[in-house]
Amino acid sequence: MAKHLVIGGSGFIGSNLVARLLSRGERVTVFDNLSRHGVDVNLQWLQTLDSGSRLTFCLGDIRDAEAVSAVAQDADVIYHLAAQTAVTTSVENPREDYEINATGTFNVLEAARQSDRNPIFIYASTNKVYGGMDEVDVVEQGTRYAYQDKPLGIDETAPLDFHSPYGCSKGAGDQYTRDYARIYGLRSVVARQSCIFGPRQFGTEDQGWLAWFFIAAAKNQPLTVYGDGKQVRDLLYIDDLLDFYDLAVENIERVKGKIYNVGGGPENSMSVWSELKPHIDGLFQRQVSADYAPWRPGDQRIYVSDIRRAAMDLGWRPKTDLQEGLARLYDWVQELLGAASPQDLEKKAALMYR
Repeated sequence: MAKHLVIGGSGFIGSNLVARLLSRGERVTVFDNLSRHGVDVNLQWLQTLDSGSRLTFCLGDIRDAEAVSAVAQDADVIYHLAAQTAVTTSVENPREDYEINATGTFNVLEAARQSDRNPIFIYASTNKVYGGMDEVDVVEQGTRYAYQDKPLGIDETAPLDFHSPYGCSKGAGDQYTRDYARIYGLRSVVARQSCIFGPRQFGTEDQGWLAWFFIAAAKNQPLTVYGDGKQVRDLLYIDDLLDFYDLAVENIERVKGKIYNVGGGPENSMSVWSELKPHIDGLFQRQVSADYAPWRPGDQRIYVSDIRRAAMDLGWRPKTDLQEGLARLYDWVQELLGAASPQDLEKKAALMYR
């Protein structure tokens, strides 16, 4: 039986992945420094799912090369999901962003390269490697921006343009992962992920914006929309991302060394407030208001993934309807907060962000 190592396994994507692996009876090691809000809650949840001592937790940081090397030695599959994930944070503290995303990824790659087990390596990259895409013609419509000449979205041949320290650091990891496949034969796949959403996402204003909108609405906290609210993203429900990971691992000899855009595609695109607000209002059965603030550095007016390469190579496509995914996120937030009174709500909200 293969042994799986999930770097950042207590985070949003990581905890959902670990839960799926445990449900199959797999052996899983989680390596995480537990630095983000909510990840300790996710770890506790994962531990309740482990009835057969198949889950091992290692507290550690990817900036510690020796710790990473030690935990990777017996892994057959390595999922590198740990990162500093906020553009705003990278602008405020670019050195830390670089050390986590660039140096940290290098440490994980080196651990995989030096392993005797020839592990499969899945790297969670980002659409931010394409930068602002100022050269792409965009038109403004009533509730959204749209590509003038790219109805299927941005494909993997688009020029890389690392805009923001975050884009640079994640882009470095993206290209290092690709080159380790070419130079060292590492069996790697790069997933340039768009906006992934779903349960166990303790979103904040700076990162995980969709979950944050739901959490803030549930807590009756003010919402801020940066820009005009017409900027468009393609949204992908977490289960569909994990399906891509499964297919990449199962077909690794055919897809090793490749890069894929992994997002909702045009069918699952939505403007971040003009088109999202009616869905939130409907789920919460009230009008949810937001304030507007200036655009933030590196914020694309539109990003939609062209996902045809993944469909062609792996037969992968999103299965979860966007409205269904939003309803599941709403249900999780309500279950987590589960407030019977405003006082109870405050207590549970404090638990979420303690």
